[in-house]
Amino acid sequence: MKNDVFVKRKGTYIAVMVVIVLLYFGSAYVTEFHMSEGLASFPGALSWIRKNLIPDEQAIGRIPKILSMLLETTLLSVAVTVIAATCAFMFSLLGTRTTKINPAIGKTVRIVAAFFRNVPDVVWAMILMFSFGQNILTGFLALFFTTFGLLTRAFIETIDEVSSSCVEALTATGAKFIQCVFQGIIPSSLTGIVSWVLYMIETNIRSSTLIGMLTSTGIGYLFDMYYKGLQFPSAGLIVLFMVILVIAIESISNKIRRVIM
Repeated sequence: MKNDVFVKRKGTYIAVMVVIVLLYFGSAYVTEFHMSEGLASFPGALSWIRKNLIPDEQAIGRIPKILSMLLETTLLSVAVTVIAATCAFMFSLLGTRTTKINPAIGKTVRIVAAFFRNVPDVVWAMILMFSFGQNILTGFLALFFTTFGLLTRAFIETIDEVSSSCVEALTATGAKFIQCVFQGIIPSSLTGIVSWVLYMIETNIRSSTLIGMLTSTGIGYLFDMYYKGLQFPSAGLIVLFMVILVIAIESISNKIRRVIM
């Protein structure tokens, strides 16, 4: 019996691998992609980076302006995440099964969250530019909608996973909805909620760079201006600062996670 199960699983794994290989070669044929040519281009790409993206004296002189734009982008990302997380938490209380709100309302909340989550922030930015133009509000709303949808879904799953037993115990003692939220849901799911918020701050800092190119704001706009102006050393310096910032934010997030856990 065990041998039959093993043979079936082995056959399934082999079939999946064959499908994956066929998809790769089929996609490569349609797109005319050649792995050998891609690997062969790496030395030339690294040589170009070494010659063009290394910061020069002019790029060093632009550090204050770059840091100012980087700070603006970071603060925007943090503000978006905090506001979106607050709205998402309140919205998720209506969508979670733990609070036993009307099932129709819960399903509606999940559908709304899925809609906002599945539309990429770049698409939101392009749509909103027609209404608000190229400004920081457009970037804020684009990041907000995607963050709100993703965190709403994440909070619903977190609450359903860790808070159901606490809420049931509180409900059995006659606790009201607000009491269940503050004495059951928040304490039991706080660790997961904070982890998701920290993750979204990291993600939004990276995303805001690309959105800034579209909305002509923040560090993304500065990078786009330098790159299109063929000022590659200055653009390279921005990339370097972005890498340092993301690593620093991730380190801080990991320390916060260790503290709350």
